[in-house]
Amino acid sequence: MEKDQRIVIIGAGAFGLGTALRLKEEGYKSVTVLDRSVPPVPDGSSNDISRIIRFDYGDPIYADIAKEAFDLWKTPDYKEAFHQAPCMWVCQDGTPEQPVQPRAQEYSAKTKRVLTEMGQEWVPVNSVEEAKQHFPKLTGRLATPGFDGFYNTAAGWADAGLACARVMSRCASAGVSFITGPNGQVEEFEKRPDGSIKSVRTKSGRVEGDHFIVATGAWTASLIPSWNSMLAAGQVVGYLRLTPEEVAELRDIPIYFNFSTGFFAFPPHEPTGYLKVACHGFGYTRAESAVTSAPPSSAVASRANYIPPDGLKRLTSGLMDLFPQLAPRGFEKVGLCWYNDTPTGDFIFDYHPEHKNMFIATGGSGHGFKFLPVIGKYIVGSWQRKLSEELLSKWKFPTQFRERFQGEVFKGDGSRGGPERRELTEHEVDTFDTALKAASSRESKI
Repeated sequence: MEKDQRIVIIGAGAFGLGTALRLKEEGYKSVTVLDRSVPPVPDGSSNDISRIIRFDYGDPIYADIAKEAFDLWKTPDYKEAFHQAPCMWVCQDGTPEQPVQPRAQEYSAKTKRVLTEMGQEWVPVNSVEEAKQHFPKLTGRLATPGFDGFYNTAAGWADAGLACARVMSRCASAGVSFITGPNGQVEEFEKRPDGSIKSVRTKSGRVEGDHFIVATGAWTASLIPSWNSMLAAGQVVGYLRLTPEEVAELRDIPIYFNFSTGFFAFPPHEPTGYLKVACHGFGYTRAESAVTSAPPSSAVASRANYIPPDGLKRLTSGLMDLFPQLAPRGFEKVGLCWYNDTPTGDFIFDYHPEHKNMFIATGGSGHGFKFLPVIGKYIVGSWQRKLSEELLSKWKFPTQFRERFQGEVFKGDGSRGGPERRELTEHEVDTFDTALKAASSRESKI
């Protein structure tokens, strides 16, 4: 690649920022990032008070790369946002009232095997009683019936919003140009007769370039022909307000992740006083067309304070299993975090089959943020076609699902838990949109 060619990156989340920084580190002179919001993008999956940082994977490739990233989270460039903490992974049996992911035990076993092959220590936890011996602040029944678990002390969590803000600052210092607001909100790609991209048309203008890297997360399928290779799915998140005394008391709890139900929880976020819980499940879709699910595309100031009633029930049930004394308090706020899922949970780092100068960097599938310190290295390496054939093949744009119904192929990597994915009802969409307008109106008055 010529170092003086114009590179336009659409999307200022972890993938876009990491790519921009890596390109400048490799000497590319003209790198421009477009987004409808200044990063950290308020409703992007790369922005929140916490994201899990771990290399516990059932896939050895992701485990190795995540370990590479984990080591960098502890270095000066990233440690301000990183908090090391144990991560406990559990499975349980299902009940009629609480369906679970039947592949959870299989995925847990794969993860332990991969860690062992890497030479990494993990601690088996064979019962609720053992779990409470290790972590006595967990007062609930935990994952029952059928508890089975393990934990790894080489893990932690990152303040995602802070981390992205710091990477943006490094990008700006390195000479990356940012265009945000209406001038950065991409609506369409302008093509030449041969299918290559000439420019992007934004809400208030257009931007020309030589290479276009699309890192737009859950909004990608609404911008490009995606051929059933990705699906935007909303995952539920809840924030419980703690007192300063409760924050101090729960400071040393582990990250808790239930493979079977998808429920997970973080240690308290001291700056805000929130205990955050969420579900890593199959989520909710929001139909934009007959073939596309997408979150709202307008610029927002914050996430909507709304999740569907069954999602709220899942969060409350999970919290009751951990801290029955806190669950009756309810959540101060909730929200939907939009994943861009791929059929197998693999990233897509590849050129679009129809547009030779359009490169796709997406498919975080709910596990991409932890790779922030190294993600640019792998995206740029894929863009340059310099990675191993194994990685290039793993992250290839998947055209084989073009004629298949989405529900048949989006099964993920086995780490999801809980009920099947479903479409938001018309009433739920209306309620969500009303909450989104209220949030934006409230923020504009502050």
